[in-house]
Amino acid sequence: MSTIAEYVEARELAKALTMRDIRGQYKGSILGWFWSLLNPLTTVAIFTFFFAVLGMQAPVGDPSGLKIFALYLFTGLVPWNFFAASVNGATGSVVAQGSLISKVYFPRGIVVFSKISSVGFTTLMETSVAVILLLIAGNMVLPWLPVVAMLLLLQGCLALGIGLILAVANVYFRDIQYLVGIGLQVLFYSTPVVYQTSLIEAKFGARGLFIYRLNPLVDLIEAYHRVLYDLRWPDFGWMAYVAGWAAALLVIGAVMFNRFEPRLAEEL
Repeated sequence: MSTIAEYVEARELAKALTMRDIRGQYKGSILGWFWSLLNPLTTVAIFTFFFAVLGMQAPVGDPSGLKIFALYLFTGLVPWNFFAASVNGATGSVVAQGSLISKVYFPRGIVVFSKISSVGFTTLMETSVAVILLLIAGNMVLPWLPVVAMLLLLQGCLALGIGLILAVANVYFRDIQYLVGIGLQVLFYSTPVVYQTSLIEAKFGARGLFIYRLNPLVDLIEAYHRVLYDLRWPDFGWMAYVAGWAAALLVIGAVMFNRFEPRLAEEL
């Protein structure tokens, strides 16, 4: 309880670190925050072009009837970027704030939380663009926005749990941040961002699909596709599975971070 009270008291510091990260992210660049929108749009354009060359057809939204591959990709790419940027940023957050941590005492987990919060702010902007594009295409996603908010919160908890674990590990083993980059590349192609889970079932059967879906990111990304592209509810059974992962990793991350927190300043 005393640890929780410390984090509550440090909420202003968390806000300050988050805002500093948000303001400094594109400081000095000409396009500024437009880069946060240009990067995913460029990725969508590249994938759309090459998959069009390969003859890959856009899935038909059920029941929305939408059939635009770029929007299908965008609705999966935005949450993936949220996860990847959160985990990658959180991994190096404690080391990056080494000078502050070694001089002033405050709950060290604040730096991990503030990093994920700043990435979440960027994600909200990208999600807003996705919503506008979907509305232009005729997909009435507005009633589904509360569900999207719940998915973002669930994903944030999942990323925070993983980030707490990796942030501590990176203090002791600096190679972790490079391994994370490789791992995220593997995870990208192991989740249905650019393809449908039905392709996995067609290739490897029901058992292969079940093993594939043990990765909680699979059903998390698929849930975004269902809500934003298909305009239907996600699978609640698999969402409970994802929530279990998020809760377990958040507890493990908090316990692990709390255990090593007193030695972080010394190690840095």
